[in-house]
Amino acid sequence: MRLSRSLSMLLLGGATIFTAHAQTNFDIIPKPSKITLATGTYAIPTHLQVIVSDEFQEATQLLTEHPAIKSLAVEVLKKNKKGPKEGFRIIKAVDADNLSKNAYSIQIDEKGLLLRAWNVPQVINGIYTLVQLGYLQADPSKIAYATIVDEPRFAYRGLHLDVSRHFMPLSFVKKYIDIMAIYKFNNFHWHLTDGAGWRLEIKKYPELTQKAAWRTHAGWKDWWNNGRQYVEKGKPNASGGFYTQEEARELVDYAARKGINVIPEIEMPGHSEEVLAVYPELSCSGKPYSQGEFCIGNEKTFEFLKNVLDEVLTIFPSQYIHIGGDEAEKKHWETCPKDQALMQKEGLKSVDELQSYAIKQMDLYLQSKGRKLIGWDEILQGGLTEGATVMSWRGEDGGIKAANAGHDVIMTPGSHLYFDSYQTDPRTQPEAIGGYLTLDKVYSYDPIPAAIQGDKAKHILGAQANIWTEYVPTTEHLEYMVFPRALALAEVNWTNKDGKSWTDFQRRLQSHYKLLQDLNVNYYRPSFNVAYTATYNAAKNNNKITLTTEQLKTDQIRYTIDSSEPTILSTPYTGPFELSSTGHINAAYFLDSIKIGPTLSFDIDIHRAIGKKVTYNTAWSGYPAQKDSTLTNGIMGGLSYHDGQWQGFTSPIDVVVDMERREEIHQVAMNFMQMIGPGVYMPGEMEVLLSDNGRTFRSVGTIKNDISDKESKLTFKRFELKLDKAQQARYIKIKASNPKKGYLFTDEIIVY
Repeated sequence: MRLSRSLSMLLLGGATIFTAHAQTNFDIIPKPSKITLATGTYAIPTHLQVIVSDEFQEATQLLTEHPAIKSLAVEVLKKNKKGPKEGFRIIKAVDADNLSKNAYSIQIDEKGLLLRAWNVPQVINGIYTLVQLGYLQADPSKIAYATIVDEPRFAYRGLHLDVSRHFMPLSFVKKYIDIMAIYKFNNFHWHLTDGAGWRLEIKKYPELTQKAAWRTHAGWKDWWNNGRQYVEKGKPNASGGFYTQEEARELVDYAARKGINVIPEIEMPGHSEEVLAVYPELSCSGKPYSQGEFCIGNEKTFEFLKNVLDEVLTIFPSQYIHIGGDEAEKKHWETCPKDQALMQKEGLKSVDELQSYAIKQMDLYLQSKGRKLIGWDEILQGGLTEGATVMSWRGEDGGIKAANAGHDVIMTPGSHLYFDSYQTDPRTQPEAIGGYLTLDKVYSYDPIPAAIQGDKAKHILGAQANIWTEYVPTTEHLEYMVFPRALALAEVNWTNKDGKSWTDFQRRLQSHYKLLQDLNVNYYRPSFNVAYTATYNAAKNNNKITLTTEQLKTDQIRYTIDSSEPTILSTPYTGPFELSSTGHINAAYFLDSIKIGPTLSFDIDIHRAIGKKVTYNTAWSGYPAQKDSTLTNGIMGGLSYHDGQWQGFTSPIDVVVDMERREEIHQVAMNFMQMIGPGVYMPGEMEVLLSDNGRTFRSVGTIKNDISDKESKLTFKRFELKLDKAQQARYIKIKASNPKKGYLFTDEIIVY
């Protein structure tokens, strides 16, 4: 049914929200550059006839993914013939359209639907906007009159998938590609090889898939902790898998039809335990299971790698080939006669330069084949050849350095784009490797750091999220970790900064949960958990408490400040509130008078050490937090040691607080966390010592740890010493042992 067009039109831009008919939903992700809506509805025929410019014929077939379109007939527009003025049309742009080369436009009115673009990639983007709109409507066949003009901020919009740690079937990888296409990703980084299993058939080296693709345990963690052995395909305990070259080509073609380029990653020179187990002559020792790095001084290493790449290049037409280059343990090269001989011959001064030599050899080889090398930011060590592209994962520093030196960069920092990190309170989640990455933190990322020189910003091609699968054993679990965080990244890569709004994105995201359900995606559901931030105000000597939840409505939160369990009759949360005294707060989420989320419990401490000077007899390491003000700034750490309030130590803690005058000391406490995946442990014990002069200290008690160092869930413990009798002292020394030699993280010295 067509309705007469209204003269009144509404513009969707910034955070403006459009409200109209129930079937009108333009909650598109990523947010288009410009949407103009009008009154009226276009009905998409179930059996659609499309008039299309010749070069867009193949792309037009993607319209069959629209939920309302059951069949498609294509009429090709003859060259140099003007397109018709009515119907469903996909037409090549002309200069008079004033359309950017990277943009597409969609016009929907009483004449039909017109999609214009200059090239196939832009047509595909436009088609997937229509497909997405189909899923968003209550009636997929009805779409409101509108004009959309849209183009991406970045040319590279990537998602990664590690199939080495846990093999994923080809059918699932295709599903992954399907979802990527709907959200306008255009590069799929396929991590095909690593120590946990080789996943691509190489005909010249059959042992790579006869043995290196199979291991003794299905779960990576079980395999890692039990010998890390590989077994022959066909053995009863063999677990793993690989893709034949025909299957890989099938996926490449499948993705290309959807506008997605497949970038294979073949790890070198490190992360190659599986290769060296079956071809040990390529290692420094010549023995299997002795190292994970190729011997750079062995000419057979380069023969092997070039032979492998020759077959890879016949499968993957991608301009980019990823060679890894990260986390190589270089100690073997320091003593290997072959490596040392090569270093002397080439005048290399360090093993970093030796790795750089290897990377340059592979880069030159790929360039000779008309391709480009990508590697993780470690490839910068020792120098980089012109033309190589860097993926910056260890923060942004590598990307900044590379871009300022004139290298192209894809930003993929672990802090914002590692989807194997926890996405909510780790105590409520399946085990992960660590980290803490919420949806809003992904959305907050800007791929162009301020430290990049103005004329070098062009070298930032875009951003990519990575999903490493050590702790992600199934396809369902993988979907849970990636979605909806990938939707936030889609908008980071596509939408200009001034068009982004977290509040508006969160509102639009509510419509996409149904879309993901329709696609049978096991996405992470918004949590009913309550989280908090406490901001200490030194002038007022109080804390401002903010409670949040992943639900849109925070007025469903009830809280207490007297340690009692919250009920529906407890105080409703209406906004931040202030506390001027120490208290214990409990908060929970309620729906229809029923508590449906766990109770959040936390202490607010207005204690006597706030603002006092701390002397560090042992220094913090790696995680400075707020430096020497951290431990007495009145602010407690949150769920992640990345939050800027947890201070990290790799040695035993030995710190002294100067209370400025002799005072009665009743109680001393410190909080610690444990998350053994990334190597964070509880101290063995915490000792408290007091002094009047700051030189001679007397011990007043020790608190022993009672948390097992095998406890893998995120755990917090308050080490609290209560003195039976108050003691006078000016200086308080706290010592905490570090028996596991991992990280100790603490946030505050609490004194009463």
